[in-house]
Amino acid sequence: MISLGNLDISIILLFFGILFFIGFYFTRKNSDEPEDYLLGGRNLTLFLFVLTNVSTWYGGVLGIAEFTYNYGIASWFTQGLPYYLFAFIFALLFAKKIRAASLLTLPEKLKDTYGKKVGLLSAIVVFILVSPAPYLLMLANIFTMLFKTKLLTGLVIALFLILPYMFKGGYRADISTDAFQFFVMFGGFILFFYFCWNSIGDFSFLTDNLPATHLQLTGGASPIFILVWFLIALWTFADPGFHQRCNAAKSGSVAVKGILISIVLWAVFDFLTTATGLYARAVFPNLKNSSLSFFLLADKILSPGFKGIFYAGVFATILSTFNSLMFLSATTIGNDFISQLSQNKSTKVISNTKFGLIVTGIFAALLAYFIPSVVQLWYTIGSIAIPGIIFLVVGSYYKSFRIENRFAAAEIIFASGFSLLWFFIKKFISTDSIWFQIEPMIVGLTTALIIHLIGMFCKKKYNC
Repeated sequence: MISLGNLDISIILLFFGILFFIGFYFTRKNSDEPEDYLLGGRNLTLFLFVLTNVSTWYGGVLGIAEFTYNYGIASWFTQGLPYYLFAFIFALLFAKKIRAASLLTLPEKLKDTYGKKVGLLSAIVVFILVSPAPYLLMLANIFTMLFKTKLLTGLVIALFLILPYMFKGGYRADISTDAFQFFVMFGGFILFFYFCWNSIGDFSFLTDNLPATHLQLTGGASPIFILVWFLIALWTFADPGFHQRCNAAKSGSVAVKGILISIVLWAVFDFLTTATGLYARAVFPNLKNSSLSFFLLADKILSPGFKGIFYAGVFATILSTFNSLMFLSATTIGNDFISQLSQNKSTKVISNTKFGLIVTGIFAALLAYFIPSVVQLWYTIGSIAIPGIIFLVVGSYYKSFRIENRFAAAEIIFASGFSLLWFFIKKFISTDSIWFQIEPMIVGLTTALIIHLIGMFCKKKYNC
């Protein structure tokens, strides 16, 4: 039974009060220009770039709790290490090019490179890719746990936590609230780790009370399982959030330095969450709902007041990513889909994006309701969406890897389509079959690579 005292609730309410104040106060001077609403005027400093990049990239705290509980340090090996690597490559190869392009969104870049049809198709894929459903589900689970609400009620409450200030302030609201939440999330988990170490024991306690596989890099998972998670980390190259922040940065150098500094801070936060996740597994070895392991451990070792600070840290970790993905998804609808289809001028982009916030919220709630597992949501969304655009994004910035428009359109349709098709086919395949070991991501990436290579060969050989 998890419960919060009056002091803890007061601290959480104070956190939300400050969050709403910042969300509205720092966006009161927004102009009517799309660039101001969507990118904050392209004036993001290094300090703000790092704060928002770190806080928004790391929001899956309950997913990490679930993953660490089940697989141990394989959580870091699959959810941390590959992302550091790909983020480092992204900083060196893409950050300055993205800022120099001075566009608003990733689908806009693909449209500029491959034509309107690819721009529209990529907008659909990106809308799915940046769905905030996993983070909405995490928030709803917390409300369900604390207030004994139904899942659907929790989903609605979570949506109304951020929609008002995001609707009004756009990207400035996102940046300003993310900066505040950066400090809250780090403070909450540093405090949590300190209490774990002092109340439960040092790392020798973990070695004595964890399954041996939990201290192995692979966590006892199959090589295919590990490989797919590494492939999902390719998300980094096609991540619209990275593109958005690079576009919003003051300069290309700010974007490069900001990503490199972010990698260090991600590693620190990964250490805090993985370590506390291992403590939770060691203390509670037989949980039915492993995604709640952090809260059970916090309830056991944290005294009143400190528990409230930790909960505020959890909310900050999730909300910072949730509001960013909500806005990215809404921008995709407003700027890259509705406006392109209707041929609206730029003055309509802001109203279309606000409408996109509503559509995004409904779509995310439906996904979270019907796939009520954070890890499964990550796995499903990444497996379907990433194959369709990953090679096209690279080609949009490097001409030698570029293909003709018709091949690009086919790549999106067939790569994401076959990945989705295999996702459903796999449900009817016996788990003992070798075909069951083939993941949708593998099918999608293989399809994309074949089409892309054919397109490159055709372009080079026949200039087609």
